[in-house]
Amino acid sequence: MQRIGVFVCHCGTNIAATVDVKKVVDVISKEPGVVHAEDYQYMCSETGQQKVIDAIQNEHLTGVVICSCSPRMHEGTFRKAAEKAGLNPYQLEIANIREQCSWIHKDMEEATEKAVILARAAVAKVMLDTPLTPGESRVVKRALVIGGGIAGIQTALDIADAGYEVDIVEKTPSIGGRMSQLDKTFPTLDCSSCILTPRMGEVNAHEKINIYTYSEVESVGGFVGDFKVDIRKKARYVDMDKCTGCGLCQEKCPSKKNLSEFNRGLSNRTAIYTPFAQAVPNVPVIDTANCIHFKTGKCGICSKVCAAGAVNYDQKDEVITREYGAIVVATGFDTISLDKFDEYYYNQSKDVITSLEMERLMNAAGPTGGKVVRLSNGEHPKDIVFIQCVGSRDVTCRGKSYCSKICCMYTAKQAMLVRDHYPDVNVHVFYIDVRTPGKNFDEFYRRAVEEFNVDYIKGQVGKVSEAPNGRLLVQGSDLLDNRQIKMEADLVVLATAIEPSKDARKLATMLTASMDTNDFFTEAHAKLRPVESPTAGVFLSGVCQGPKDIPETVAQAGAAAVKVVGLLAKDKLTTNPCTAESNPLFCNGCASCEKVCPYGAISYEDRQVNDHGIRETRHVAVVNGALCHGCGACTVACPSGAMDLKGFSNRQILAEVDAICR
Repeated sequence: MQRIGVFVCHCGTNIAATVDVKKVVDVISKEPGVVHAEDYQYMCSETGQQKVIDAIQNEHLTGVVICSCSPRMHEGTFRKAAEKAGLNPYQLEIANIREQCSWIHKDMEEATEKAVILARAAVAKVMLDTPLTPGESRVVKRALVIGGGIAGIQTALDIADAGYEVDIVEKTPSIGGRMSQLDKTFPTLDCSSCILTPRMGEVNAHEKINIYTYSEVESVGGFVGDFKVDIRKKARYVDMDKCTGCGLCQEKCPSKKNLSEFNRGLSNRTAIYTPFAQAVPNVPVIDTANCIHFKTGKCGICSKVCAAGAVNYDQKDEVITREYGAIVVATGFDTISLDKFDEYYYNQSKDVITSLEMERLMNAAGPTGGKVVRLSNGEHPKDIVFIQCVGSRDVTCRGKSYCSKICCMYTAKQAMLVRDHYPDVNVHVFYIDVRTPGKNFDEFYRRAVEEFNVDYIKGQVGKVSEAPNGRLLVQGSDLLDNRQIKMEADLVVLATAIEPSKDARKLATMLTASMDTNDFFTEAHAKLRPVESPTAGVFLSGVCQGPKDIPETVAQAGAAAVKVVGLLAKDKLTTNPCTAESNPLFCNGCASCEKVCPYGAISYEDRQVNDHGIRETRHVAVVNGALCHGCGACTVACPSGAMDLKGFSNRQILAEVDAICR
C-alpha cells in the first residue's frame, strides 16, 4: 500500500500571493494514497526539509510530493532530505506550482485550481515510482581546452596549476587569439602584448600543458569523465622539433604577396610564415595554396636554406586520439562580414576600416609601424570619424540584435590614443548610446570627452561616400540638436559587431552542447551555472558564451577552471539512473531510437530472447546508461513501445495525464 506525503510551499509570496495554499493542502489530502499533507512558508529551508524528514519517518511514507518551484532549483535539495530520512531519493516528485502556475496567473481561483491539478498529477506519478540506484563511471584526470586565446590560456594555466594535465587545441599556427592583435587594453591602456606574451610563454613552458596548434577537434565521443576526442594535427611542413625559429626561410621565400591574416589583410606575408613575432610556438607553417613548390613542384628555397633540415614537404596530417575527463570550449569570436553594409563604403574605399584593422594600424608591430595613416595614399589624416554599433543592436536581418558590449570602450580607447599621439587630428564619434558598465569604464569614457576633447555625436550615420576632393563624405544625424550632419573625413573606423567563431556550431554538434539563435554556447543556468554547458563535463570560457571584455573573460576562464578541477578531483562520478531501457520482447530492431538519440547512447546487439517459451536471437536496442541523458527522445520515436525511460515511464506519464483530465 502506497503512503504519500504532500508538502506545499508558500515561497514567501511568490506562490501564496496567487495560490490559496491552504485550499491546495485540503483538497490534495483527500487524494487516494495521500496520508500526510501540510504547508510551510519556505519548504527549501532547513526547517522545511526537517518537516519532510520527520513525516517520512513518522508516517512511514513510500513517496513524497513537494509543491514548490521548478525542480531545476531544489530537486537535489529535497532528494537529499528524502535520502537522509531513509527514502529512495527517486521516489520524490516536484510539482512546479511557481513558474508553471503562480507566476503566470493573476486570478487566485484559477491559479489554485491549476495548483491542485499539478499536485494531483505528481501524486499519480509518485504512486508508480520505483527505487532507482545511480551507477558509477570513471574520471580521466586530463582536460581539453578548445581554443588558445586568452580565455583558453587562462583556463589551461589554472587547471594545470592545480596539478592536472591539460591539452590546448588551437586551429591557427599560434596561440594568443584576438588579444594578440590588440595594441592597448582598456581601461588601463596597458600594452596588450606585454600582458599576453608572458602568459603565452608560461603556457608553453608548463610541464602539465600540451599545445596542439594548427590543429582541430575532429570528433568527440564518450561522456562526462570519459570523453574520447580525435584531434587532427594539420601538416605544417616544418618539423617542430628541428626548427630553431631563425626565420631565414621566411626571408628567402620568393612568394611574398600573400595577405596577412594576423594583420587583417593590411599587409603581405610570405608563403612560409610565422603569424607574428611573439608566436608560440615560434615555428613557421607553409601556406600550400600560395607556395610555389606545392603549386608547381619547383622552388624549394626554404628547404635549401634551412640549416636544421626542418622543412619537410612530405609531412602529412596526423589524427591522434586522447581521453579527457572534461572539455572547455574557448573558441572566441570574430567580427561580422560587412558585405551587407554597403552604405559605409567599406568595400569601395581603403580609408574605411574596421576597429580591429585600426588596432593593427596603431600597433608598433603592425603594417604601418604604429602610424595611423590613410591607407589609400599613406598621408597623415586630419579628420577621423568613428561609427558605433555597425551590425550590433540591428533589428534587420543584416546584423546582430545583441549589443557587442566592448565597442563603446575600445572606440573610446582608440579615439583617446589618436588624440594623444596626434593632437592635430579631429576625432568624431557617432553613437546610439554609450554603454560603460565595468569598473572605471565610465570614468575612462569621460576622460576621452573631457581631457582629450573627442567629439561625441548622438546619432547614426546613414551613408559614407567619396567626396569630390578625394576625401570621405560622412552623412549622419545629430539627435540631440535635431539636425542633419555632413562632414568630410580622411579615415572612417567602423565598430563592427562581434560574433562567435565560424566553427562554433560544428563544434557544438560534436559536443551535443546547446547554442542560442546567435550561435553563442548556452550556459546551463544564467545565474547559478554560468560557466557550465547543459551537457555534463563541457564547460564554457570567454566570448564563446556571449560578448565580454578581457577582464570578464579572464574571470570566467578562472571560474571554468575551478569547475573542471572540481570534476577531475573525483575518482568516480555518480551517473543518473533515469535513463532509457529497451524491452527486447517488443524491440523490432528498426533503429528509429538510435537515429534520434543525440548522445549516441543506443547501439544494437544480437541477444537471446525468451518469447513465450520460444528462445530466439534478435537484433535489439541496447542503451549505454553512462551515455544516456534521459531526454526521452527514443521513447517517443519507438514505434513498437519497446523503449521506456526509468523514472518517467510511459505508464507514469499516462497516469499523470489521467490525473490532469479527471
